Formats: sequence, C-alpha cells, structure tokens
Amino acid sequence: MATPTQATPGRTPEVAPDPIFQLATGFMSAKHLFVANEIGLFEKLSDGPATLDELAQRVGLPRRTTRIVADAMTALGLAQRNGERYENSPLAALYLSRRPVHDLRPFLRFWNRISYQRWATLEDAVRQGKGVLGMLQFTPGEQKIFSEGVEAFSAGTARALPNAYDFSGHRRLVDLGGGTGSFLRALLAKYPRLECTLYEFPAAAAVARKHLAGTAFAEKIRIVEGDFLRDAIPEGNDVFLMANVVHVLSPSRNLDLLRRIRQHATQGARLLIADLWTNPTHTEPPFAALMAGEFLIMTGDGDVYSVDEARAWFDQTGWRFVEHKPITGPISLVIAEAA
Repeated sequence: MATPTQATPGRTPEVAPDPIFQLATGFMSAKHLFVANEIGLFEKLSDGPATLDELAQRVGLPRRTTRIVADAMTALGLAQRNGERYENSPLAALYLSRRPVHDLRPFLRFWNRISYQRWATLEDAVRQGKGVLGMLQFTPGEQKIFSEGVEAFSAGTARALPNAYDFSGHRRLVDLGGGTGSFLRALLAKYPRLECTLYEFPAAAAVARKHLAGTAFAEKIRIVEGDFLRDAIPEGNDVFLMANVVHVLSPSRNLDLLRRIRQHATQGARLLIADLWTNPTHTEPPFAALMAGEFLIMTGDGDVYSVDEARAWFDQTGWRFVEHKPITGPISLVIAEAA
C-alpha cells in the first residue's frame, strides 16, 4: 500500500497541509509570546516553579487567562510543566527572565508595541509598491522602546564585533546611527584608546545619553546629534561604522549616504556595515527574507540587500570592497576602504 506521501498512479499525492497551518497560525504564536512577555510571565517564573494559582497571583491576572497564556508558552516550548507546576524552559530562562547579558524582553516589547500593528499594512504596501505609513514618528516613550529593542536585537552582534574585526590600527571611529551606544561600549571594552563618536537623531541621542550616564563610557563617547543624510558628518575619523542602517533606506538613499561618507573620509579609511546581508536571490538567511517586510512597513522604502548590491554601491561611490565576513546569527559584516 502506498504511504500518504507516495504517488499512486492516476491519483494526486496526498500531502498533509500541516506546514501551511503552522505558518498561517504564526501570528498567534507571536502574539501569545508578546503577551507573555508583557505580563511578566517569564520574569515571575524565574522566581521558581509555580502552580497556576501561584502564577496568576504573581502576575496579578485572572486564573483562566493566565492559564491560556501559560499553556500556549508550554505548547511552544518556552515553558514546561512538572505535575501542576509551571517553570521556564532553559531557553526562556536564558533570554526572557531578566538576565542582563542575554535579555531579549525589550526586543519583544518593540515588536509588540511598535511593529505588530504596522504589519496589518503589509498587503497594501506590497500592492502599492511602497510602505503606506512612512517612517514612524516616535513619541519619547516609543523612542525608548524602539532604541532599547534594537539594542537587545543587536546585543550579540555588538559583543562579537570587537573580535570580528581588528580595530587596533584605528584611532577615531564614528558610529552612524549608533542607537544607545551598545556597539561603542563593546568596542571600548577591548580597545580603550579608540576615540568614539555616536551620531544619532536628537530623540535617539537622548536615550543614548541616559543609557551611558553613570557608566565608565559616559566620558569616552562623544554624542553628536543630527541627520547624517543631510547634516555634516564629523571629520577626522579613520573608520566609519553603520549597524542596522542600510536596511531602512532605499538603494538611491544608500548611494547618497555612501557618497556623503566618502566625502568625509580620507583615502584608506575603513567603512564597516553590519546588517542582514543576503545572497544574490535575497533568500538566505531566511530571517532576512522575512525582515524585508518589516523594513518596508516601518520606513516606507526599506529592504534587505545582497553583498553583490553593496559591492555595486561601492563602485559608484568611491569605496573599494575589502571583505564580507560573518559576525553572529544572520548578521554579517561588509568591509570597504576609501579608494
């Protein structure tokens, strides 16, 4: 007898639609995860295993709805049940239960409070060929959520960058769109003599100042406010860093930006771009292919780009491609030199 996935002469192979249902319910999994994060489920379970009654009391919510979220997290493998007690899975204990080095809770909060609602516009954006909402104008509270979310997403990359590239031959670095300064803090921990400048929009710079205040890096990182697509770029730097920047811009705006940076770079200066660089077909890494939709709806004209596209940009803007190398996860580093 033929198995369900074997072809029978004259009949269409019977293939279960389970993968389609799994993909189609992905939004449910995501929203359950976001809610679990918002109500502090993982944080409260870090205090120890709990019965449903104890967990409901810890999170301060009704027993029935607490069970719905806790059971969903158990089904998805982020919580576990031993008898009548819930506890964090090892993965949730590492990344979602307030451990400072690996804390992904701010990133989930960013996706829940800022990104999730905008994904409802993806169909319109695809049909119209552009984002329909444009770049989101943040309130101070939203800016904090955004900046801290991007920092959490980039934490692994920031920690890995000092070992992925040798900065010992450089003297002055400017981080364009440097967020909270997490990349510069990681670099200064290994290269304390590096002179660092953080260049950000005023609202993001305000968040960075609060994050740096009282730390050993507060006096070592100069913060400059401005729009690097329009305003002057600081002079005298021999290395320019851009992390999570090119994906928010269209190809033409990336070309403009690379030209502007080249105008302020002496020959031989290095340009380091950390991003979701893809293969020529934009299908690898898979995470980047999905995030193209995020960049479209969040900025209006964002996208993911291949290494080949970056090389073409360099040829048109006075840069010479040097190397492409992995950093961590789906993030990789493209290195260019001022020709």
